[in-house]
Amino acid sequence: MKRSLSVLSLVIIAVLCAGATYLVQQLLAPRIGAQQRLIESRNLLDMLPAGSYDNQPLDQPLAIKGVVLANSTLLGGYRANLNGKPAAIILLSRVTGYEGPIDLLLVIDSQGRLLGVKTLKQGETPGLGAMIATHPNPWLAGFIGKSRSEPGDSGWALKKDQGQFDQLAGATITSRAVISATHDALRYFDEHQPQLLGSAP
Repeated sequence: MKRSLSVLSLVIIAVLCAGATYLVQQLLAPRIGAQQRLIESRNLLDMLPAGSYDNQPLDQPLAIKGVVLANSTLLGGYRANLNGKPAAIILLSRVTGYEGPIDLLLVIDSQGRLLGVKTLKQGETPGLGAMIATHPNPWLAGFIGKSRSEPGDSGWALKKDQGQFDQLAGATITSRAVISATHDALRYFDEHQPQLLGSAP
């Protein structure tokens, strides 16, 4: 009899604990979701200069998911507006590096100039290609202010390939991949500017 009561007590305690855990999860889910969105927002929007936009770009995704380009794939994008006018386009890009995919965030102003490039995810060789993930990144900062026409299509390559850019030390394939993806994004912006900026249907 005592054993039955003990088992029943354990079952009741287990059910109560499971119910309490479920209730806590339900109560905290909105707060956790909001925090995750805030972290994602900071991660995606920190390349935009302060005061350069007044909308919520993540609430205005662009219809460019899965667009395959010459060397990379666009995973998505967003538009940042200021006073109702487009200020910048945020593009998410994936390119194949030495060890696997590299996910990049590229911010392009309304004139087609790069405001910044950042690595969101990568699996490159530690100490070599993985240096692409450091933030701030001096090598990626070298792209700021560049556009499709500056240095021009042929200039978007490593110096060893008759281009304009140095490489990350010991990471030729990673460097080529990132340069190619950046060039792809600038070319896409240039060729689809009206749609991206919202000045065409």
